[in-house]
Amino acid sequence: MLGHMARTLVVKVTAGADAPERCAQAFTVAATAVAAGVDVSLWLTGESTWFALPGRAQQFDLPHSAPLAELLHVILTSGRVTACTQCAARREIGPDDVLPGVRIAGAAVFVEEALAEGTQALVY
Repeated sequence: MLGHMARTLVVKVTAGADAPERCAQAFTVAATAVAAGVDVSLWLTGESTWFALPGRAQQFDLPHSAPLAELLHVILTSGRVTACTQCAARREIGPDDVLPGVRIAGAAVFVEEALAEGTQALVY
């Protein structure tokens, strides 16, 4: 169990269905870290922003990968999920549109999280 390390993992996923392997890797790493007891913050940017909407993760399919909807559920249960403010606005996604537990926030919040003491940030 990695939870004793008291570190935070910030994962920024910049790809969605346009780059399915990269997208699935980000969700898999984030969900695995959550399952190991790590404090996780997943940021949805670019095309991955669509997964903040109900039903969108269920539409994602990648052979030999855990279902994205299940990974997202794990992360939402014990971690944090944030959709990028500008990315959401470009897709006309507002706070009332996203799944329960998903917040919309911008670069200042990402920088604050990524630079916090004891944090590791990964970008996919």
